[in-house]
Amino acid sequence: MIQIKNLSFDYGKQKTVFRNLNLTLTDGNVYGLLGKNGAGKSSLLRRIAGLLFPTEGTCTVDNFSPQERLPSFLQEMFFLPEEFHTPPVKISEYVNTYAPFYPNFSREQFKDYLEEFQLSENEKFTELSLGQKKKALIGFALSTNTKVLLMDEPTNGLDIPSKSQFRKIIASVATDERIIVISTHQVRDLDSLIDPIIILDNSEVLLHANTEEIAEKLCFKNVTTVTNHEQVLYSEHSLRGFSIVTENTDKEVSKTDLELLFNATLANPTKIKQLFD
Repeated sequence: MIQIKNLSFDYGKQKTVFRNLNLTLTDGNVYGLLGKNGAGKSSLLRRIAGLLFPTEGTCTVDNFSPQERLPSFLQEMFFLPEEFHTPPVKISEYVNTYAPFYPNFSREQFKDYLEEFQLSENEKFTELSLGQKKKALIGFALSTNTKVLLMDEPTNGLDIPSKSQFRKIIASVATDERIIVISTHQVRDLDSLIDPIIILDNSEVLLHANTEEIAEKLCFKNVTTVTNHEQVLYSEHSLRGFSIVTENTDKEVSKTDLELLFNATLANPTKIKQLFD
C-alpha cells in the first residue's frame, strides 16, 4: 500500500507542485495517472520512488519511507522514467549488472519479453532506436517482479504493434500483490488497461475513482445536437455530431471514454469532485 498524507512540494518559491495532497493506492491495481504538462505526475512518481523530498507531509510504501532508500525498499520498487540513459553496452551486460539488485528478477521472463518485442540480448543499446531501447527497459522493469512498479509515459516512442504488446504484457503481470502506476498522456493507448483513474491538476487530486464508479456516475455518448446545456459537463465536435459527458441521472449504460473524462474533469473540476467525493 502507498499512503500519501498532506504532501506539499515546491520547485522553489515560484512553482508549487502539490499542496496538502492526500492519496492512497492499494495492491492489485493498475493505476492510470493523468494530468496536463506540469501537473506533477512525474514529480509524484519520483516522490514515491524516494527521488524527491517533500516540503511537508509524508509518503509511505508498505511502511517504508522512500526517501531513506533502504535496500529492502529498493529491491521491491522499480521506476521507469520517461527520459532515461542507457550505457553503451549489450542488453545482456546491462542485465548482468543490474538484475542482482532485484531478488525476484526472472531471466526467463526477460527473454520472453525480448522475444515478444523482437529484440536480442546481444544487441547494443547504442545500435537501438529510442523505441527499441524503451522496449528493452520495459522488459527489464517487468522482469524485476517488484511489488511496486512506476512507469512514466511508457508508450511514448512505441509503434502501434508495440503498444498492443505492452498492453498484453502489463495485463499478464498485474497481480493482487502488486501496485502498478502508469503516468500517461496517451490515454487511448491504455484505456482498456488502467483502472482506477487519478487526475491531477492545480496541485490537487480532482478525481480518484475506478471505471465502474465512473460509468455509474457519468454518461458518455454521441449526439447530433447538444441540448440541456446545464446538464452537459463537457462537449466536443465529433464525426457524428458531438461527444458529450453528462451526469448519469438516468442510470444509462455507457463506455467510459478516458479522453472525454479528462477534458470534462478539467472543464468542471468542482462538479466532478462533488460527484466523486
